[in-house]
Amino acid sequence: MTDANLKRRRFDPVSIGLPEEFVLTDYTRLKGCSCKLPQPKLLSLLQSVSANPGQKDVGMDCSIVPLHKKDGSKPLSLVSTTDYFFPSVEDPFLQGEIGAANVLSDLYSMGITECDTMLMLLAASTDMDENERYTTSLEMMKGFTQVAKAAGTTVTGGQTVMNPWPLIGGVAMSVVSEAEMVRPAGLMQAGDVLVLTKPLGNQIAVNLKQWLSRPSPLFLEFVKDKVTEEEVEELYNLASDNMKRLNRTAAQLMKKYRAHGATDVTGFGILGHANNFGAAQAQTETPKQLTLVLEKLPIFKTAVKASRLMKDKYKLFEGYSAETSGGLLVALGSQADAEKYVEEIQKLDGQPAWIVGKVVEKKDNQHAVLAKGYEIIEV
Repeated sequence: MTDANLKRRRFDPVSIGLPEEFVLTDYTRLKGCSCKLPQPKLLSLLQSVSANPGQKDVGMDCSIVPLHKKDGSKPLSLVSTTDYFFPSVEDPFLQGEIGAANVLSDLYSMGITECDTMLMLLAASTDMDENERYTTSLEMMKGFTQVAKAAGTTVTGGQTVMNPWPLIGGVAMSVVSEAEMVRPAGLMQAGDVLVLTKPLGNQIAVNLKQWLSRPSPLFLEFVKDKVTEEEVEELYNLASDNMKRLNRTAAQLMKKYRAHGATDVTGFGILGHANNFGAAQAQTETPKQLTLVLEKLPIFKTAVKASRLMKDKYKLFEGYSAETSGGLLVALGSQADAEKYVEEIQKLDGQPAWIVGKVVEKKDNQHAVLAKGYEIIEV
């Protein structure tokens, strides 16, 4: 990567009227989707209020609500999703872009490519002075609405509040027929091939970037002088590009190549979301006992290097490192379809996707596992 590319996303706070030393991530201790409640605690809470995530009438990543028919027309459903999180990057405009891409991914994981409308959820930080609060909120809103426009939708409302830590996210909604979506459960079967559409390692990328100027004890002990500033900048730029990139192409191709379902990879890590995906198959009208086997993990190469130095503190190699606005994990019915799907994503988006595993009859009472001796692909 050239010096020009390394500097292409250097955030210049002065250019938007902020102090030279301003960094958005200084106003939060949790970054991006790592702010999510741990998966076991979330499931316990849902069970305590009699919610049933993963059943036929509840999308794993979205809520699916049948709409009342008033004129004998074909049945339609309202598919909606909500997501928001704390800053993961130093630039508020970029943070807004990532926030919008992230919430849209839940619709895309259902094979839904057209979002009818979005609502924006935003918290302005009470720890900032008035100018900083106004400017950062405006920039996040600009980034969010720009990505919404790129996705072919509009922001028609939302909510803003005051909070010590800033946040950005929203609600994405679409009214569709059954034929317009690919449910995450019901079609998957043993022999399916798994594809991942974005690399892993976003959490390590944003942490390393912040640690360059504000070193953590972990960084000082294990990483400093072993990973160069140039490597960190390249990783951060690559991760930023991926986090703000829409999964829309991946969703459009799901129907063309007869996908058997998908999930997006975010706060629970790839194995956490794969586990949900597998568990959902047992909650259909004709339950299937299946295990998703992950045989490869495509990870940004500098994230691999840093994780090894840190003794995998963030569980990247275990499949549980949080991803913000990650890719789709898609189940396809054959190796040939998977290969064509990967090839066309590369052609249309100019970005790689990978065949990462397979679906087998359930083994060891697990819905998803890392294969013994799985391969790390350094991206």
